Amino acid sequence: MICRELRHFLYKNDKEDVPKMAKINDNYLKLKAGYLFPEIGRRVREFAAANPEAKVIRLGIGDVTRPLAPAVLKAFHDAVDDLATTAQFAGYGPEQGYDWLINAIIDKSYKPLGVSLKTEEMFISDGSKCDCANILDIFALDNVVAIGDPVYPVYNDTNVMIGRTGEANEKGYYKNIVYMPCNEANGFIPALPTEKVDIIYLCFPNNPTGTVASKAELKKWVDYANANDAVIFFDAAYEAFITNPEIPHSIYEIEGAKKCAIEFRSFSKTAGFTGVRCGLVVVPEEVMGTTSTGEKYCFNKLWLRRTTTKFNGASYPVQRAAAAVYSDEGWAQTREIIDYYMENARIIREGLAAAGVTCYGGVDAPYIWLKTPGGMSSWDFFDKLLKECNVVGTPGSGFGPSGEGFFRLSAFGHRENVIEAVERIKKNLK
Repeated sequence: MICRELRHFLYKNDKEDVPKMAKINDNYLKLKAGYLFPEIGRRVREFAAANPEAKVIRLGIGDVTRPLAPAVLKAFHDAVDDLATTAQFAGYGPEQGYDWLINAIIDKSYKPLGVSLKTEEMFISDGSKCDCANILDIFALDNVVAIGDPVYPVYNDTNVMIGRTGEANEKGYYKNIVYMPCNEANGFIPALPTEKVDIIYLCFPNNPTGTVASKAELKKWVDYANANDAVIFFDAAYEAFITNPEIPHSIYEIEGAKKCAIEFRSFSKTAGFTGVRCGLVVVPEEVMGTTSTGEKYCFNKLWLRRTTTKFNGASYPVQRAAAAVYSDEGWAQTREIIDYYMENARIIREGLAAAGVTCYGGVDAPYIWLKTPGGMSSWDFFDKLLKECNVVGTPGSGFGPSGEGFFRLSAFGHRENVIEAVERIKKNLK
């Protein structure tokens, strides 16, 4: 009896004392169990294990396949050799990036567009995915965020992780986020919000739909942002793939954008840096926010402080390689690689059309956004394409509820694989 009472006492007190461990960030528990691309990987691995004879062609995740441009590779090697000498050794560099890289980007990528930027307004990073997430550090949690649907999952998920949202509803929309549906009816370009928002995510050329926005379309967003004291997060990761000379490459080509827009760019797809890691973010000094007491403050200063506090800069060899992209030789070679991928996009787009599949994108972007046949769900089509054609794509529903019934194919594969995949689809997809 005494032992039983003692055990009860100890158990009772143990339960009362449970909060002894460090507490987790419960916001992570609001997210779906698996990020989109790991789930794709899991299904492909299971299929490959069960069908070892199948030659699976992957046109899903937007990873590049072409080698680095020779001029870029040489600069990379030379920079590594610098680290082997006392005279040329480079240790910590400036957290915001070396001026010689920043100025090369401004001179070669922005000035031809008629865009003038200060060196202090550009920050070099280890990838734009990080920038799109980390930029939230300098914005208050009570800002109202507007996000397109479908959308690059990082925009949505990082806002959930940081604690800006409530729980998701049965549709998959999170409380406190304004979702802007992008569908066939509106040409996959969202309408202006009907309610007050503070932060607007725009991605053009768009991932996943491959659509682009004209200057007139972007002007509407810039005017809205300036009229409503909102800030635009403009993801231009795929601007190098634009083929139409009338389509803007930067939000700053639009009058008034430097007062309201922060732009993100990436070397991952432009120069094949998915495994090298380099990106950039532009935060103009004119973009202002307000303090809790109503005073205006420059986001550029906040981002500089965040960068110098939490980041030690992209590596010296990587930045040397990135600078080589903008040399005459490097850019010519980089353009050849981009043209290679866009030819892949044409092959996919025209092949699908010949097979009677409705598709979008693939003209100014390396993604083809296709409508699943017969009203099939996105994941059912994923499984059908994998099993019957041994081809991997990305279910549209993974990008948001409005992506249901659609599917993304990437143009970043090897030419022979792209051609074979299209032939398999035309032959086997019934």
